[in-house]
Amino acid sequence: MTETANIAGTLTAVTSTLATAADPRPGFAKAVALAGRTLAAVRADQFDGPTPCTEYTVRQMSGHLVAVLRRVAVIGRGGDPLSVPALADDVADGDWAAVWDAAAREVEAVWSEPAILGRPLLLPFGTLPGSAAIVVYTTEFTLHTWDLATATGQRPLWDPAVLAVSLAAMRRAVPAEPRGGRVPFAAAVDVDADAPDIDRLVAWYGRRP
Repeated sequence: MTETANIAGTLTAVTSTLATAADPRPGFAKAVALAGRTLAAVRADQFDGPTPCTEYTVRQMSGHLVAVLRRVAVIGRGGDPLSVPALADDVADGDWAAVWDAAAREVEAVWSEPAILGRPLLLPFGTLPGSAAIVVYTTEFTLHTWDLATATGQRPLWDPAVLAVSLAAMRRAVPAEPRGGRVPFAAAVDVDADAPDIDRLVAWYGRRP
């Protein structure tokens, strides 16, 4: 998933019912923590390898994850997310875990206020209430954690509740077709109806599980 899809209106409608049922921030925190553990486990000899997100190497995907986490903090403060570059290029290979932990603590602090869930916030593709925005980024981190894990031979333990929220919201928000242009994903990949939720989620974004 990238952050350029024109899905703001649909996401607001889809995630509003999810957000009233439960605070989406704990699920987001779980997705961030899993991404951090996966990033910390990347070996030094793997950073130049490819990922299923073909525009990114492992190092670039790592930098993108850090950049998106920093963007979430800026978004929560009401700032312009595009003020943060899409790739963090200021992280040495031995510093990923420390940089990630610092960014995660900042996001936790910024998003700790309950009122943020109802506040309109600017995302790269439109304005959403905080409750919808945090679901978007839960899915962003889940998808790219899968990219990173697949590229580096890891098998993360996915949280079923986190996957369920992303599937419920994003399958309705991102159309099956057309793809490309304003919906910048490859064609959805067919998977068995009883496939694991993580496979169903990444397949919807054009990845082959």
